[in-house]
Amino acid sequence: MALHPPYNSTYPLSAPLLTSYGTRFRIGVITDLDTESKHKDKKNTWISYYMKGYLTLFSDHSAVKIDWDPESVVLESTISAKGRGMELSELVAFNGKLYTCDDRTGIVYEITQENQVLPFALLSDGDGRQAKGFKCEWATVKDKALWVGGLGKEWTTTTGIVQNFWPQWVKSVGHTGDIFNIDWITNYNSLRQKGGFDAPGYLIHESGVWSDVHQQWFFLPRRASTETYEEVADEQRASNVMFRADEHFQEISMIRVGPLHPTHGFSSFKFIPGTRDQIIVALKSEEKDAEPVASYIMAFTINGDIILEETKIGDYPFKFEGIEFI
Repeated sequence: MALHPPYNSTYPLSAPLLTSYGTRFRIGVITDLDTESKHKDKKNTWISYYMKGYLTLFSDHSAVKIDWDPESVVLESTISAKGRGMELSELVAFNGKLYTCDDRTGIVYEITQENQVLPFALLSDGDGRQAKGFKCEWATVKDKALWVGGLGKEWTTTTGIVQNFWPQWVKSVGHTGDIFNIDWITNYNSLRQKGGFDAPGYLIHESGVWSDVHQQWFFLPRRASTETYEEVADEQRASNVMFRADEHFQEISMIRVGPLHPTHGFSSFKFIPGTRDQIIVALKSEEKDAEPVASYIMAFTINGDIILEETKIGDYPFKFEGIEFI
């Protein structure tokens, strides 16, 4: 048996089904319940809802159809930080397995076929020499490594006073668990400058994907503002912009995707397999008074042409913050 097994590039994790009108993929979405993740009955237990369904892409790429399973899966963990845990912020297929990340503890979990969550890596904040866990918000695969990023803006008080720059670092995690901590302050700030959101303005990122096809980074920020961060006002500063950047953030472009709904911010996206990274399926979530209201799913081309309008995901008052082809 090899000490370090080879990387498994299987994607999507299950084979799509060809139908008379298109291609049907298995998908999953996952919640960040914030303080509601604490189990109501079990001691020292935190939960997240993992919902599965099907995405059908019509053969002519003119439409996308979503069908959800009637029941969701409850994922449980007994690991927390300061009484909070399982606030899962992304879903990503990596090395032939499915992973998620808890933005409270900084733990990257594997989600098994039996719906268990197994700790895979522990990400410390910023440069990796901090006692606090990394507030992970997005994850993608690049060069056979799992890249995990945070909010992408300075950490501030609720009124915008800068405390540190740790959320502007990213992590590169190998398939055997080795971790590299990378300073991305310049990269994140380059996106801000391109969009006209220089400090005291800001971007907040919860979704980022590397495209091998285009050799570019794609970002759909959750928030975008030209004003100083302020916690209450931030709920009304959702973004409808999409950035594309080359590997070194030297060439950056920006477009707008669909109408702007000030409370609907992007939380996750993936390229639909088989489209040569031309079509994106994305999640948006909505909060009011720091409480989750709803989540939405939509699909569009990389040129911003809408294929599936924002569609509410069930009647759940949850933030779905990760989507993946499973």
